[in-house]
Amino acid sequence: MALAVVQDLRDRRPVVDAEQLAGFETDVMTGFVLARASAGLADSTIRHDVSNLEHVRGWFERPLWEMQPADADRYFGVAMRQAARGTRHARAQSLTTYFAFLELRHKVELHELTGRVVECPIDEMNRPRGDKTAGLRIPPTAAELDVLFAGWRDELVTCRKFAPTARNYTVAKLSSLVGLRINEARCLDLDDVKWDFGRFGKLHVRVGKGSRGSGPQERMVPLINGADRLLRWFVEDVWGHFGDDHTRPGVPLFLSERRNRDGSSCRVGCNALRTGLAAVTAMHLPNWVGRLSPHVLRHFCASELYLAGADLLSIQEILGHAWVATTMKYVHIHRTRIEEALLAGQQRAAGRLEGLLP
Repeated sequence: MALAVVQDLRDRRPVVDAEQLAGFETDVMTGFVLARASAGLADSTIRHDVSNLEHVRGWFERPLWEMQPADADRYFGVAMRQAARGTRHARAQSLTTYFAFLELRHKVELHELTGRVVECPIDEMNRPRGDKTAGLRIPPTAAELDVLFAGWRDELVTCRKFAPTARNYTVAKLSSLVGLRINEARCLDLDDVKWDFGRFGKLHVRVGKGSRGSGPQERMVPLINGADRLLRWFVEDVWGHFGDDHTRPGVPLFLSERRNRDGSSCRVGCNALRTGLAAVTAMHLPNWVGRLSPHVLRHFCASELYLAGADLLSIQEILGHAWVATTMKYVHIHRTRIEEALLAGQQRAAGRLEGLLP
């Protein structure tokens, strides 16, 4: 019996050296960045993902597509064991997104070059758990904030620097009234105050935070709850103290004492606003030191709007949330409010029964 020659009809993988693989790895990362940019994600979000991937790559010391679940176990279970929960969760999410990109765009090519089948090393067994409800920002009561802002107003009479103190007061008060984020407030221009829009006037928020890193989202915020009177006082009585030209295109609403090279005022920074709020909190609301932040004032605004009868969809629009489920997390009802609502319901029920019982 003679032996026949059998030819292997399968495609043979080309032989690639380390330099070619390194170039391919660079090309893949470039494609990942471009794909995320085309999806509309903000540059900061893309940079954050790339930074996370670079950290993991530096630890792994090999292309990430070689990473197996056991490698992820060692990374998150040993190397990142003491890292903050948010950091571990963010890196796991970046890895998951990157492997989804590899599977969609380069699965066949990677198999031809390396013989590997793309498989995400993050699974249900080793995925870092992220408890998003652990950091609830419960705001102070209305009475407590009344004490804070009353003390802050009194300081305006005797403070050493009136304009910066009044500016910090205005931004914090504005956050508690209409729920602006601190960066949204600092990025406002003088022309963004639309006095004639609507019944109270509106703020044109041009750099609202987008959903899932999608970039700035614009919205119009009504100047309700007395925010119109607050801003009118600031523009008429405080803004001019910074010495800028109100006719200058793009002049900020909230100015800094620092100057640009052309002599115009800089835009105030977030740190100055946070520091101002922290200092006043330590003086007038010491029980809230370390807990009261500009974002907590945003939670206070949502809660007060809800208690005043605003529906969740209206609050969602004011705060600029993409999902009403997010808005629901901002609404905090104090225990006494629940008890009062229960008693009021019982009284209404009793009133309906009057005259029906013998």
